[in-house]
Amino acid sequence: MSSLLVLSLVLAAGPEDAKLEAAFSTYLAKLCEQRPATATALGEHAHDHRIDDLSAEGRKTREGLTRETLKVLNGLDEAKLSPASKVDLDIFRMSLRRELWASENLDVWANDPLLFNEFLSDSVYQIFASSTLPRERNVRNAVARIAQLPTVIDAAKASLKNPPKVTVETAIARNKGAIAFYSTGIYELSGEKPGSSPLKPVCDKMITALKDYQTFLEKELLPRATGDWRLGRTKFAAKLELELDAGRSADEVLADAEAEAERVTREMAVVARQLWHRAYPKVPLPADDEAGRRETVSKVLAHFNKDHGKPEELMAEAKALSTKIRAFITAKDILRLPDPDRCQIIEMPEFQRGFSLAYLNPAPPLDPRASSYYAISPPPAGWDARRVESLLQEYNRAMMAILTIHEAYPGHYVQLEYSNRHPSFIRKVLQSGVFIEGWAVYTEQMMLDQGYGDGDLVLRLNQLKFYLRAVINAILDHHMHCKDMTDEQAMKLLVGRGFQSEGEALGKVVRAKLSSCQLSTYFVGRMAWYRLRQTVQREMGDKFDLGRYHEACLSHGSVPMKHVPVLVRERLKLPR
Repeated sequence: MSSLLVLSLVLAAGPEDAKLEAAFSTYLAKLCEQRPATATALGEHAHDHRIDDLSAEGRKTREGLTRETLKVLNGLDEAKLSPASKVDLDIFRMSLRRELWASENLDVWANDPLLFNEFLSDSVYQIFASSTLPRERNVRNAVARIAQLPTVIDAAKASLKNPPKVTVETAIARNKGAIAFYSTGIYELSGEKPGSSPLKPVCDKMITALKDYQTFLEKELLPRATGDWRLGRTKFAAKLELELDAGRSADEVLADAEAEAERVTREMAVVARQLWHRAYPKVPLPADDEAGRRETVSKVLAHFNKDHGKPEELMAEAKALSTKIRAFITAKDILRLPDPDRCQIIEMPEFQRGFSLAYLNPAPPLDPRASSYYAISPPPAGWDARRVESLLQEYNRAMMAILTIHEAYPGHYVQLEYSNRHPSFIRKVLQSGVFIEGWAVYTEQMMLDQGYGDGDLVLRLNQLKFYLRAVINAILDHHMHCKDMTDEQAMKLLVGRGFQSEGEALGKVVRAKLSSCQLSTYFVGRMAWYRLRQTVQREMGDKFDLGRYHEACLSHGSVPMKHVPVLVRERLKLPR
């Protein structure tokens, strides 16, 4: 057992709390042993030299651990737990229930080739991106892990049956990315030289294995890829309830999203009307009806979207924005920023480009001294001029500011740094995506409301567009999986109603098919954060302090939103 896991036992408040901590420590140690790739991502590097057993027998062992641990948790006397441990127990138990539900209802190993793709490159990428071990140790671990990766390909060939076509097509594209990774990307990431690195022999063998796997995907799996990617109403409702763990049904989420989409669209029209004369000084404002308001918003966005940087300037722009935003947060006392600041702004490696403009790769929870990476992607080298221009217009200068707020300050980077400080290892490891994504979306509007941008209407219009994207995502998620929404109808929703570019929308349609329920987390989380803020601010009146409130929100780890109101109110009773 690692020192990190032993430490968690010291933190328990009473005998029953200690039993819970011991149960999680035992579970986490076994999980890391059974799932070395997961261990690496969590920051436990004792198993970096190994890879998961994805055979049918190996997967059965994984499921056995889940069932065995649930029995242990059911044997605890919940009444004897401290309030904090009751929250931890709920988080732990719900995580296990979600995993069992997926195992029993989705048959993912037979239907999702993308699960295997994650092991083929991401498991090695994480060794270099997240570990604080010396480079020589990381190289040795990577060499050992890469040598075992052909077993993942064997398991994929044995397990995959008739998956949906879209999952196989995406797996084909990502497998090409994996080949590129072992050809060049791994050396770029590790700092090794191909001619002299011990990585070279195993990488060359891996390239051969991946090319063979590519043939399997294209020639054998794709022709029989006849599965249905739609989850269906019953499974979608059940999965969403488990994923959100927020007391909201699928139908309630859809109704909330439809109403919010209308509200945000009206607000965008008001802002666009004020900008019309700057964009089109000699052209009359379109008619004040639904079609005219939509035309106003679309044309104003199209005009100001042209204010964007050059591909080679995106990195410098993100760094300058981060400096400006951090200074604003400190000056306005939005919250206290992490010290030291471990967020590095980097250019996204070439092998990862083409899926998004930016991402935040946070420090792993079990190795919090590691850096977090706010990665910015210039357009991939193979894109034509039209596609490049479309991307740059979608992420114009105003949108880059919103993106940096969301991904870094005070969004994902800041929130996850706070989360890594929490003493509970249950909360460090089993994080709520609704909490995480909702917080990042909440901060976009909050920062502008507090004065960031000095009332710049172009900035506000882009913030509203970015938020509308989160709202529309929830609508898309529901209609794609519960109804018979076609790709054409989905594009009309995203482009026509959501003002998204064609390229952005095409990617979102594929994502909706591949990741049921995840797209809803942004909207549900943001609404929960927004409602909590309004309620607490009304309760406290003149005593409400924004910086103190935000720190109270982030001081409990990334917990399900249903627990946040009580935790925040309790924290606000204490001095800042």
